Amino acid sequence: MQYLHTMVRVADLDASLHFYCDLLGLKEVRRKENEKGRFTLVFLAAPEDEQRSYEETAPEVELTYNWDPETYTGGRNFGHLAYRVDDIYALCQYLMDNGVTINRPPRDGHMAFVRSPDGISVELLQKGDALPAQEPWASMENTGSW
Repeated sequence: MQYLHTMVRVADLDASLHFYCDLLGLKEVRRKENEKGRFTLVFLAAPEDEQRSYEETAPEVELTYNWDPETYTGGRNFGHLAYRVDDIYALCQYLMDNGVTINRPPRDGHMAFVRSPDGISVELLQKGDALPAQEPWASMENTGSW
């Protein structure tokens, strides 16, 4: 058995690509437009998985954009995506500076949670050992649900 991808439905493809690619740093590795089915599939890979994605089409996140408007609920029921990051404090600051709410701040220097524009929970985990506790994160409260 091999893990291939996780699919999430998105309501605004541009906003989702901005979040996943411009802010989180994932790379678009391929895209499929289906005129008859009226949807677009966009496959993303983490930078360290990009080559593997091209070779094996895994591991990836598949963004599914249906051209006809739909309302999606239950993002919290999905669970979450998780990514290991080089510097959790720097990434959280960058996300916050770009309007992303840090739902669960990295108080422990190890773990944080944010949400995509479609309410998908994304866990960020510090690569290696946890970073030493640092303000403003150490005393920052949770915001919303994660």
